[in-house]
Amino acid sequence: MQVQESTGRNQNIIEKYNTIRLHSEHICKPLEIEDYVVQPIVDVSPPKWHLGHTTWFFETFILKPNDKAYTVFNDQYDFVFNSYYESVGARVLRTDRGNLSRPSVTDVYRYRAYVDQHMKAFLENNVLSEALAELLQLGLNHEQQHQELLYSDIKYILGHNPLFPAYRTDAVSDPRSIQNNEFVKVESGIYEIGYQGEDFCFDNELGRHKVYLEDFEIAKYPVTNAHYLEFIADGGYTDFKYWHSEGWEWVKENAAKSPLYWHYIDQKWMNYTFAGLKEIDLNEPVCHVNFYEASAFASWKGLRLPTEAEWEAASPHLNWGQRWEWTDSAYLPYPGFTKAPGAIGEYNGKFMVSQMVLRGASVATPEGHSRATYRNFFHPRHQWQFMGIRLAK
Repeated sequence: MQVQESTGRNQNIIEKYNTIRLHSEHICKPLEIEDYVVQPIVDVSPPKWHLGHTTWFFETFILKPNDKAYTVFNDQYDFVFNSYYESVGARVLRTDRGNLSRPSVTDVYRYRAYVDQHMKAFLENNVLSEALAELLQLGLNHEQQHQELLYSDIKYILGHNPLFPAYRTDAVSDPRSIQNNEFVKVESGIYEIGYQGEDFCFDNELGRHKVYLEDFEIAKYPVTNAHYLEFIADGGYTDFKYWHSEGWEWVKENAAKSPLYWHYIDQKWMNYTFAGLKEIDLNEPVCHVNFYEASAFASWKGLRLPTEAEWEAASPHLNWGQRWEWTDSAYLPYPGFTKAPGAIGEYNGKFMVSQMVLRGASVATPEGHSRATYRNFFHPRHQWQFMGIRLAK
């Protein structure tokens, strides 16, 4: 009976593994072969690299240490597809990922098929320990994170092609928001934040703890393009008084005048979307703004961004999930946070400096990653993720 139960559990794991792995390839299906290698900026990785790196994770952390019969696909791939794991060894500089004309896209897909074949055999023939099951779960969630990055990076690659090619001509528009000024009132008191439950979460969500919040109000809906256009029209990008000092330097250095992918053409504001260049939809939540822009907009409105604790406490009453929403909270560990030993400990903890927290989810977020406790984080200058704004007071 125990063998049958283990076999059934492993079959479910294999099905989940196959579904997630195939989805990464589905995301890349509309691409031309040339699109797989482009790296316009350091923050964007070529789609080919994402496909290889997520495969390397399973090879490096599951197969090599636990399957004695396993032979690596290519000895050089440790160097090519390691991202930031210092404890694993040397790696290609992030800025050089776009120089990897080899391995070819065909080779990377062969690599994926090879590792998938061995992972299937390993899962069919082994009862996973609790630790190994948790590691596999992390690997699958890691691949889903890269699926969201694939969408963001593909949009940047195609959105900076002078021809503005569509990713998919049948791509649908983003969900619309509501242009109103409704605020949710939250009374002062002690609230608990942090993950609670038995399902998967990342280590930075753990350490559920109490926080005291003063009375505050938070917008029920995110800021729309129409709202943001008012900020632009009122000289928001030309008046330093709305900006942090660091943000104002960013404006001047980049000659910033609008969110990423906005273009003023023939007296109209246009926006690059997955369906190509389109006139801006005023009712869509504003997207691809960085922390500097979000803070400046809030200042212009005479309001502020919520803290991550405020956001989480209010989340049951909010319309969220269309954009990652900037908070006014630095990315820091929760009480009692500890890094796991070895390479897995490098996953979140070492980034807890110079980053700001975003909450919610976006139209690119994979199923199962939309949690009220999910702590996304990026440097204040980043725009290329699906980032938006929610106001508080």
